[in-house]
Amino acid sequence: MQVEVLLKNKIEGLGVEADVVTVRPGYARNFLVPQGHAVLATSATKRQIEQLRQKRAQREAEEINAAQELAGKLNKLKLTFTLVAGQGQDKVFGSITSQDIIERLKQEGFTVERKQVKLEKPIKETGEHEIILAVHSEISAKLKIQVAVPAAEGAAEEASDEKGKKSPAKKTKK
Repeated sequence: MQVEVLLKNKIEGLGVEADVVTVRPGYARNFLVPQGHAVLATSATKRQIEQLRQKRAQREAEEINAAQELAGKLNKLKLTFTLVAGQGQDKVFGSITSQDIIERLKQEGFTVERKQVKLEKPIKETGEHEIILAVHSEISAKLKIQVAVPAAEGAAEEASDEKGKKSPAKKTKK
């Protein structure tokens, strides 16, 4: 036996406000109605549907505008990560994961959830990469990520290699 309820709020996996959905009686009685997420669908409550639909349309318009604004800012942004790489190689030691990207975006003042970052596998190569961020169900942004090798460290390694080559020569002369 199923019960019809009118949703007041967006419930993940069930629907959004102003939707009339059919659920099990226990779910409606024990969770949806007491928490204020829904009311039982009667003829009186069905009249409220129009108010809730207007509220939903307004909220969705605001969400889309905010998402477009965020996507515009993210499209212009370029993040640079510095990782250590092997001498003369494009592969780096370590990798850049979605969590690293989220933390760097947080430092820049953007709030992004992990599921919004569409990264198939961690980035392990130097160069420029483009990552897709799903800021809304209909809107996505392209974030540019630059993976670089620290220049000073590469020069320091070369200097230490040269010193290493000279010191054995001095030892053999003695």
